[in-house]
Amino acid sequence: MDSDKADSTAEAVHKFYVAEDERKFGAPIKEDDGEVEIVNATFSLGYGGMLLLSHTNLRLLKGHRYGLCGRNGAGKSTLMRSIANGKLEGFPPQDEVRTCFVEHNQGEDADLSILEYTAKDPDLKAEGMERIVSVLEEVGFTSGPEGRQSQKVGSLSGGWKMKLALARAMLMRADVFLLDEPTNHLDVANVKWLQEYLKTHTEITSLIVSHDSGFLDEVCTDIYHYEQKKLVCYKGNLADFVRQKPEGKSYYTLSASQVQFKFPPPGILTGVKSNTRSILRMTDCTFTYPGGTKPSLQDVTCSLSLSSRVAIIGANGAGKSTLIKLLTGETIPQTGKVEKHPNLRIGYIKQHALEHVEMHLEKTPNQYLQWRYANGDDREVLMKATRVLTDEDKAQMEKMIDLGDGSGGRRLEALIGRQKYKKSFQYEVKWVGLLPKYNTMISRETLLAQGFSKLIQEFDDHEASREGLGFRQLEPKVISKHFEDVGLDPEIANHNEISGLSGGQKVKVVLAGAMWNNPHLLVLDEPTNFLDRDSLGGLAVAIRDYKGGVIMISHNEEFVGALCPEQWHVADGRLTSKGHLAVSMDRFEDSRPGSSMASSVVSSVAASTVGSPSASAPASDAEGDMKFRARKKKKLTKKELKEREVRRRLRHINWLSSPKGTPHPPDTDDEA
Repeated sequence: MDSDKADSTAEAVHKFYVAEDERKFGAPIKEDDGEVEIVNATFSLGYGGMLLLSHTNLRLLKGHRYGLCGRNGAGKSTLMRSIANGKLEGFPPQDEVRTCFVEHNQGEDADLSILEYTAKDPDLKAEGMERIVSVLEEVGFTSGPEGRQSQKVGSLSGGWKMKLALARAMLMRADVFLLDEPTNHLDVANVKWLQEYLKTHTEITSLIVSHDSGFLDEVCTDIYHYEQKKLVCYKGNLADFVRQKPEGKSYYTLSASQVQFKFPPPGILTGVKSNTRSILRMTDCTFTYPGGTKPSLQDVTCSLSLSSRVAIIGANGAGKSTLIKLLTGETIPQTGKVEKHPNLRIGYIKQHALEHVEMHLEKTPNQYLQWRYANGDDREVLMKATRVLTDEDKAQMEKMIDLGDGSGGRRLEALIGRQKYKKSFQYEVKWVGLLPKYNTMISRETLLAQGFSKLIQEFDDHEASREGLGFRQLEPKVISKHFEDVGLDPEIANHNEISGLSGGQKVKVVLAGAMWNNPHLLVLDEPTNFLDRDSLGGLAVAIRDYKGGVIMISHNEEFVGALCPEQWHVADGRLTSKGHLAVSMDRFEDSRPGSSMASSVVSSVAASTVGSPSASAPASDAEGDMKFRARKKKKLTKKELKEREVRRRLRHINWLSSPKGTPHPPDTDDEA
């Protein structure tokens, strides 16, 4: 076939498919009222071996703000990256339409001042220092030796990092802003500032990916929606889009109709018979970051139980994430103490959730979970500050210990067993150079007084993990089902590398990792980031129905209002409780009077104190205030006591002969 005939055939095929698209989806809407068109691109887009968009049209008008909506994995971020990298077919090059990907990623130059960081940017070399200072001032960075421009980049909170990224885009004289989840990590005040900023700069066109319905309602002039591998444009904001497309109502309700999450039950905590009993407590804790002049948190006291539903509220940089790190053992307070139930298992998702999987991008989600729990322990727990041995801890292990029992000084080798002792535990200690018959049972309090807190923590974490993983089989089939329970397709979990997943899919991998060992307490730092509306609804319903405790940081008022009747406010390093609020049950699509959520709210409100000076439980008697009045116990006869002891001994013997990993059955006073 000659070239002319080939061209005519290709043109005929092209016209045929354009006509078919217009017949199915309608012709692209064009305005003839003086609007300036800056982009009109027809393209197809793929990622790996997957076709994301097929022969679709993207048309951008000057000054318009477009919301890009679609499910996780549809290709929203891929489209933005392709535009930013100049790899989208038909999109004008940078010398015609200057585009800028607005992202707060300044980690590599954390030690530079804000002014130095901006002036160093190779894309801004043509700009004079005077203009750089002026633009930085426009977004709030004051000049001068004492101004914000002289602060270190690494000290900026999420809100200020976004402002710095916007200043860079303005200095590049960008025609198009590409914003991927711009409200992530922003508090309410900074979200409001960003809304006003985008609306007042009418010469700039914005393409926005966000799952914040309030932000899209306030900012967007148009919505592009992913439909059957096409981009379909709707005039108006998100509310107008939902009116035209009723199936888009999930943007306004927390529904699990499309994506369902199912969290495993938390399991039994020995000695905890009431959901209102304290299982994690901080008392008078103060923490200052190295080099800091002011404490990030000061004299903080708080308490959590299995019935807790707590939201931590505060401005960017107030110390919310620091509070979470102290509670989970990521960091250790300089003063005060953090106490937890010895068998407590915590499922923790960091503020920058993708950090959990950054070192495992070449693995599939299935392989990542197998790596994390391969040895019967959660490997992430081993990296916490409460587990890492310092030089002082290692020196303590070398010291001779004299218990005053006439045996003289001995050196501790390891803890190899544990059993209940009064209201605490005692541990079986193996001594260096001595046979097992010389092992000694030593109380928890004695070991703590001798300085072996991290050794106790290591043994307690191992026992807690052993109980949590007792009924878990680390097999591909079981793992696939677990990923399905958090909304991730098993095919993706088994065959796709983590590096190829979208942000929302990576968050689901992190969530699956945190929930694998059946935690009693779920700690979520900005859990809504990267999740689409369907996944957000599935997560909200799962948290609502979860039987363990939940504490979260989130700037998503809709999410917090639907789930958390208790709010802790952090400001200037101090923690205060706002008391208890009525949750908005009508935000759930499946809510109804008398539903399980209503009862859980009642129990949560009853479980906590109201308006305490610093947190949900006062320091003086944090546990006493969280208990309901216990029923009076019947005094047992000698015969009944003996029979109970026999039952417990038989139960313990059966447990010793059970498969490895089986949880120890609890010994309670009200057993038959």
